[in-house]
Amino acid sequence: MGKKSKYSAEARERAVRLVLDSEGQHHSCWAAVVSVSGKIGCIPETLRKWVHDAQQDTGPRAGLSEDERQRMKELERAVRELKRANEILRKASAFFSQALL
Repeated sequence: MGKKSKYSAEARERAVRLVLDSEGQHHSCWAAVVSVSGKIGCIPETLRKWVHDAQQDTGPRAGLSEDERQRMKELERAVRELKRANEILRKASAFFSQALL
C-alpha cells in the first residue's frame, strides 16, 4: 500500500508537461524542475521523480514502465508460489517412495 499523494494525477501530469515544455528555456532539466516546483508548491526532488517516471513510461528514458513493474511483481510472486508448491510435491514424493520401500 503506497502513501496517498496530496497531488492529483492531473496535477502531476500538468507539472511534468510544464517541466518538459520549459526545459529549453533553462540551462538544465534540474533548473526547469526547480522553477516549476516553486510555481506549483512542491519539493523539486518530488517533481524530478515525476518527470523521471513519466519519461520511463513514455519511452525516452531506459527502464521499466509502471505497468511493466507491476507485471514483474505479479510474475515474481507466481514464481515463488510455484517453487513452494514444487518443493512440497518433491518432499511428498520422497516420503511416499520411502514408505513403499
